[in-house]
Amino acid sequence: MRRRRLNLYFQYSRITVDSEDGPVQYVVMKIDDAATRLEALGNRTRLQIYRALVRAGRSGMPVGRLQEKLKIPASTLSHHIKSLVAVGLVSQVRESTTLVCHANYDSMQGLVDFLVSECCADETECKDTKSAA
Repeated sequence: MRRRRLNLYFQYSRITVDSEDGPVQYVVMKIDDAATRLEALGNRTRLQIYRALVRAGRSGMPVGRLQEKLKIPASTLSHHIKSLVAVGLVSQVRESTTLVCHANYDSMQGLVDFLVSECCADETECKDTKSAA
């Protein structure tokens, strides 16, 4: 039991010193934030948009290219992007006349961490399944 408490302590108070920018503090996501993000991703079109942005990498993707790739009308795309921006999964940056969308990888990682944070927590003999996630 003591070992599990220590694991949970370190999991929720992770501070790493191997970052180039210095120590990084990971904040535990609240259940309401996770539910809101999962709800946004629960729409097929928004999930397609988000996956395309994740695949695009850190450079992001211009809205016009995203529209061409997914074959979504501009007004529909705008509506869905607005929903993803509102929950913090996507950000937009204007580069001269082009609007570029970026997946928020920290938010995505926080959501994934939230989903696996208590994996096997109630199991009496928990195998370390978190490393597989």
